[in-house]
Amino acid sequence: MAVVEQLLRAEADGTISFGNYELSEKKKLDNFEYEGNVLKVKTYKDITKLEQNEMFLYESVPGTAVSHFKESEKGLSFEVEAPGDAQITVGLEENAEYHVLVDGKNIGPMKTGVGGKLNLSVSLGNAPVKVEIHK
Repeated sequence: MAVVEQLLRAEADGTISFGNYELSEKKKLDNFEYEGNVLKVKTYKDITKLEQNEMFLYESVPGTAVSHFKESEKGLSFEVEAPGDAQITVGLEENAEYHVLVDGKNIGPMKTGVGGKLNLSVSLGNAPVKVEIHK
């Protein structure tokens, strides 16, 4: 996987890809219509952020490249890449418990609070890492 040069794109498999951690200055793409939703991405080396219909969906510090991002009623799945480790926050249902898998390893159940945010750290390096978050 590589960075997403156009910042945000729809994939043939019904997922989206976004983010470019190689940019030295912040770039953004607004009003990207996808499956009846309006997406907005901001990305560069220090942060990558995705909003859907003006609601928080994904953020990483530092910036990352995300591919095959898929949201469903049960959670999220995606692959993430960056040159080093990243702190990732995703927006989910409030006050819910989710099972989190990173590269197939169960890192245990995690709960969201009132804001519906779930935080996790991911060790990144030479290859994309698959993240699955399910109720």
